[in-house]
Amino acid sequence: MAEAVAEQKKSAWRTLGLALTNRKSGFMLLFGFAQGLPPALFLGTLYAWLSEAEVDLETMGVFSLVGLAYAFQFLWSPLLDKVDLPGLRRLGKRKQWIAPMQLIVGIALLIMSFLDPKSALGWFSLLAAIGAFASATQDIAINAWRIDVADETATLDILSTITQMGFRLAALIGGALGLIIAERIGWPQTYVIMGAIMLAIGIASLFAPDADVEKRSAATVAANDEEVAELYNAGEVTEKVRIRALIAVGVLWAWAIVTVVVFMVRSMTALPDDRPDVTLFTATYGPLIVIATVVLPAFIAAWVAKQKRDGTNVIIAAPGVGAGHKVKFSDHLYRALVLPLVEFVGRMGWSLVLILALVLTYRICDSIWGVFAYPFYLGELEYTGDQVAFASKFFGVFAILLGLALGGWIITKFGRMFTLTLGATLAAATNLLYADLAVGGAAMQAGSDFVGFTALVNFIAGIFQMTDIDGLARLTFTIFWENLAIGIAGAAYIAWLSSIVAKEYAAVQYALLASLTLLIGTIGRGALGQMIEDRGYYFVFIFTTMIGAVAVGLCILEWIRESRGKAKAGIVAPEAGEVMRAD
Repeated sequence: MAEAVAEQKKSAWRTLGLALTNRKSGFMLLFGFAQGLPPALFLGTLYAWLSEAEVDLETMGVFSLVGLAYAFQFLWSPLLDKVDLPGLRRLGKRKQWIAPMQLIVGIALLIMSFLDPKSALGWFSLLAAIGAFASATQDIAINAWRIDVADETATLDILSTITQMGFRLAALIGGALGLIIAERIGWPQTYVIMGAIMLAIGIASLFAPDADVEKRSAATVAANDEEVAELYNAGEVTEKVRIRALIAVGVLWAWAIVTVVVFMVRSMTALPDDRPDVTLFTATYGPLIVIATVVLPAFIAAWVAKQKRDGTNVIIAAPGVGAGHKVKFSDHLYRALVLPLVEFVGRMGWSLVLILALVLTYRICDSIWGVFAYPFYLGELEYTGDQVAFASKFFGVFAILLGLALGGWIITKFGRMFTLTLGATLAAATNLLYADLAVGGAAMQAGSDFVGFTALVNFIAGIFQMTDIDGLARLTFTIFWENLAIGIAGAAYIAWLSSIVAKEYAAVQYALLASLTLLIGTIGRGALGQMIEDRGYYFVFIFTTMIGAVAVGLCILEWIRESRGKAKAGIVAPEAGEVMRAD
C-alpha cells in the first residue's frame, strides 16, 4: 500500500515526460498521423483537385461515398479481432492489419497521382474507395493497438492524447498544407508526396511494438480452439441460446451490411440524375443501421447475460463438456460477433444506459453545428474566405494542438474523469462566445483587446500581408477558445472511451461505441438548420449550450459511478498519476 501511495505522488511533469519519451508514444504519434492523413486526402483535398479538373458537382457527390467507410467501419471490426491475415500473424495481432492497410493507402495515393481525374474517373473513384476502406480498417486496428499496448509508463490517457495530436497534424498537412503545395507544384506531385509518406509510415509500422501475443502456430490454433470450446463449460449458456442470439444478431448485421453495399453500388453505377442522396442516406439509414448493429444486439446480449447470471438455460456439469468439445464454425462466429457485446453488457449492467447516454451527447456541441460554421462565418457575419482560413486553419489548428497537450497534462495531474468533465463544461461554455459573436461580438472584441490578442492577430495578419482585418481579432479569439476546449475535451474523451472497453474485444467494442459518438449530431442537423432559419444563430448557440450542460451532468454521474467502483474494488486515490488500463 505504501508503495502504491508513493507511486501516486509522482509529479505530473515527470509522469508526462516518461510517457512522451517512451517508444510506444512515438509510434502512437505516427499512427495518429496515419489516421488523420487519408481522410484529409480522400474527403477534403481531393475535391479541390476535382474542381480544378472541372469535374461536375454531381460527380463529386459520388466521391463522398468513401466517407461511408469511416461512418460504418464497425461493421467489419469483428474480423480484426478474430481473423488473422495469412503469413502476417507473426507481425503481431494488430500490426498484421495496420502495416498492410497503410501500404494499401500509400499505393492508392501513388496510383491516383498518375491518373487524370476527368478522363479516368472510374479508376479514380475505385482507388479512392479502396484507400478509404483500408484507412478505416487501419483505424480499427490502431484504436485496438492503443488499448493493447498501454502500460504504466505509456498510459492509455497519454497515448489517447498523442493520437489526437498526430491526427490533427495530419489533417493540417493533408488539408491546408496540401493546398499550398498543390498550388506550387501541382496535384499529381502533391499526391506522390502524400503517398510516399503513407508508404514510409507503413514500413515504419513493421518495427512498432505490439501487444504481448504468441506467434501464429499450430499450438496457438489449438489454444484458440480450446478457448472457444470453453463456451461449453459448466455455467455457460447452452448452445441453443447461443445459436438464437447469433442468428438474431447475424440477421441484423447482415441487413446493415447489405444496405450499405447496395447503396454504394447504386450510387456508383447510376446515372447522375438517378443517384441517391448521400446526406439523406446517412441521416435516414445511419441511425437505423446503428440501432440494428448496436442497440438491438445490446438487448440480445443483455438477454444472454441474464440467462447466464440467473443460471437458466446454462450447461450443467457433465462428462464430455469443456475443452474436449469439437469446435464448430458457429462457435467462432458467436465469439467474434456476439460475445464482445455480452461481455460489455454483462460487465456494465445498468451502467450501460449512462455510458451510452454520455457517448451520444459528449461531442454534440461541436458536432451538431459544425456543418453550419462556414455559413455562419461567411454568410451571417460576412467575413471573407481569407479571414476565415486565417482564424480557423492557422490559429484554430494551433489551439486544438495546444488543447490536446494541455488536456494530456491535466489528465496526468488531476485524472481522467476530472478532465472529461472539464472538457464537457468548456465545450458547452464556448457556445456562449459564439452567441456573443452572433450579436456583434462586443464582449469578444473587448476580451481580445484586454489580453493583447488583437495586437497579436494584427501583427501576424500583417506578416501574411492581409489588408482586410476588420473584426478579424474577435473571430479568431472566439475560434481559438472553442478549439482549445475541443482539444481538451477530445483528449479526455478518447482516453475515457478507450478505458471502458475490454482488451480482449477492443476492436469491436471501441468501434461500436465510437460509431455512436456523432449519431445525435447527424440526426439533429436538419432540425438545427430549420431552427437557425426560424430563430437565428444567437438562439441556437444558447440552445446548444443547454444541450452541452446535459453532457456535463452525465460526466458527473459517470465520475461518481467510476469512483464508487474503484472504492468498492479497494483502489486508493486513483486519480492523479494513476495507471490507465483497459483490462
